[in-house]
Amino acid sequence: MDVNAIASLATRMSQQQLAQDVGTAVLKKAIDTQAQGALALVEALPDVSSAALPANVGTIINTTA
Repeated sequence: MDVNAIASLATRMSQQQLAQDVGTAVLKKAIDTQAQGALALVEALPDVSSAALPANVGTIINTTA
């Protein structure tokens, strides 16, 4: 191999590494954005304990049906 081929190979490898690093950073940002959206949805849910259900609802399971 001559010097130019080695330099070209090193440049291509460096560019490939940079492209992979950029892709990883974009993926991490997308995951963080989705996590924030999911957290906002969870926080928007009403509190279950504030639901006005009678005391007897959900206490008996019909196992003979």
